[in-house]
Amino acid sequence: MTDARHERLRRGGLAALQICVLAALYTASARAGLLQQLVRGQVTPLWPPSGIALAGLLLCGPRVWPGVALGAFLANVGLGPSLPGVLAITAGNTLAPVCSYLLLRRTGFRVELDRLRDALALIFLGAFTGMLISATTGSGTLLLAGALNTNGFWPTWSVWWTGDAMGVLVVTPVLLVLRSARWPRHVPPSRWLEALLLMAATACIGLVETGRTPLLFLGFPLLIWASFRFRLAGAAPCALAVSTFAIVSAIRGSGPFAGHDLLTKMITLQAFNASAALTALLLSAVISERNRTEREIARACRQLAGMAARISTGDRQPMLPAQESEEQEQTRQGPTPRP
Repeated sequence: MTDARHERLRRGGLAALQICVLAALYTASARAGLLQQLVRGQVTPLWPPSGIALAGLLLCGPRVWPGVALGAFLANVGLGPSLPGVLAITAGNTLAPVCSYLLLRRTGFRVELDRLRDALALIFLGAFTGMLISATTGSGTLLLAGALNTNGFWPTWSVWWTGDAMGVLVVTPVLLVLRSARWPRHVPPSRWLEALLLMAATACIGLVETGRTPLLFLGFPLLIWASFRFRLAGAAPCALAVSTFAIVSAIRGSGPFAGHDLLTKMITLQAFNASAALTALLLSAVISERNRTEREIARACRQLAGMAARISTGDRQPMLPAQESEEQEQTRQGPTPRP
């Protein structure tokens, strides 16, 4: 009884700690996201808290949703038009990642993101569908509170929705990669050199993207390089960096964003960011699936070669791989005693 009570206390303490950490990360990332605000001081083209909230739910489970709600309230309490408005926006910001989590779980989503179906689910269910809730709730609240006029509703809604969706597309994969990150062993020096070159090239592309020349497309060769050579571990951080550079360029009004109104800037920016995120996620997932298929084919070839070797040595009834595995298991367990 005492052990069970201690176990419940331990689990409750762990859940409380996870909720507090998630709320703190949500609030801190919201402060960083508001540095790029474009509408009314609280609507940004990239909202990292949405990605952090979904990643927290995927990694810790739905029990940490109070951390999302607390973080959303603390992030909006000084920005909302009124206390009821803040509570409505908080509810929308909480329901959006929770609904995305539930949709992903219904599809059998795996946090490794090593299947094409997982990448597609994160894009279309986690980002595009789930974030409709927060954008509609938030924009509608601002409209009803008089902070927006009817002409500004749809531009604000578009910025809100794409900002939340981009948070899921570029932040959530990075956090899922960090969860399973391990220090690589037995890596040749050439591999380390290639990783350093990729980071240096990303920094150089960032300088070019934030300049006056419209050269945003130079980020796509980096994404392809990172996806092919490092899969999601390289593609996700690279997509985040490329998108951040594009946002900085849009805020400054430089490059392809010079001389355009807000709506045109947002269409250009989010089309680029979505293309970058889709390229990184889909290509890395396809490469992971290809590598896994190659390993399965190689294993099947080794099994067939073993069967052929038994036939050539006189064993006319070679065992199938499943039978061979069963016999090996019985050998490890020892002979079955007779009654």
